[in-house]
Amino acid sequence: MQKILSAALCASLLLTACARNDDGPDATGVFETTETTVAARVAGELVRLDVEEGQRLAAGQAVGLVDTVQLHLKKRELMARLRATDSRRYDVQRQLASLRQQIATEQSERRRYEGLVARGAANTKQLDDIDARIAVLEKQLAAQNETLEKGNRSVSGEIEAIEAQLAQTDDLLARCVVTAPTAGTVLARYAEQGEMAQQGRPLFKMGALDRLYLRAYMTAPQVTGLKVGRRVTVLADRGEEGSRRYEGTVTWISDKAEFTPKTIQTRDERANLVYAVKVAVRNDGFIKIGMYGDVVLQTTD
Repeated sequence: MQKILSAALCASLLLTACARNDDGPDATGVFETTETTVAARVAGELVRLDVEEGQRLAAGQAVGLVDTVQLHLKKRELMARLRATDSRRYDVQRQLASLRQQIATEQSERRRYEGLVARGAANTKQLDDIDARIAVLEKQLAAQNETLEKGNRSVSGEIEAIEAQLAQTDDLLARCVVTAPTAGTVLARYAEQGEMAQQGRPLFKMGALDRLYLRAYMTAPQVTGLKVGRRVTVLADRGEEGSRRYEGTVTWISDKAEFTPKTIQTRDERANLVYAVKVAVRNDGFIKIGMYGDVVLQTTD
């Protein structure tokens, strides 16, 4: 009886081993996410930074502020310069009104003398004198108009330069506000309120935890039958409870082979060259960055 039990036990272990060998994962990898490091875009004192590790942020959410006092003062100075410069702009029509009135008067006088000359009551010299005065006034009008227009163009150029400086100042003021570039969760915080921020200094790091990627490595025969968009099964470690099963989608397949990373196992551990594959998985909160996971290829797309 004991021999029969021993034989049955051996057969059971053999079947279990065979089943594990056949149904084992096709690849193993590590869960990761697309991380974004948010850095200071201007230099200055960090007067506010309202982020904590684990905090969820919306895209565009304002979470911090770099000191803006000097920029606001510079903007006030530029606005005053803009008003002063604009006040130097000439009203061309008003400035030329007197000359135009003189020309109109001389032209009216000329018409009167034309009638007198036609009746023989005046000589043509008086008419020639009026024409000469009109010609001088018209030249004065053209010269004055050119001078005024030139002065206004100079003022317009100064105003454009000041407006460009104002736009730069407004852009710097906008950059003083620290915002989340995308929606996600704060993974790490690198700065504290009151510290001096330099342009490009990292303030915090964030990532999207609701959608993770399992980076696994597969052999050439496995990759041959794989394509982007294919659905696969992903197993995430549950500790003593085994594994959690998720549906994943292949989002990227490397086009270059590399040597198997020491920390990663493939189905054929004798393979030296493998291809990296990224599988997107919708996270229900149980998957953590850096956790190991397995990929089981399905027979259908």
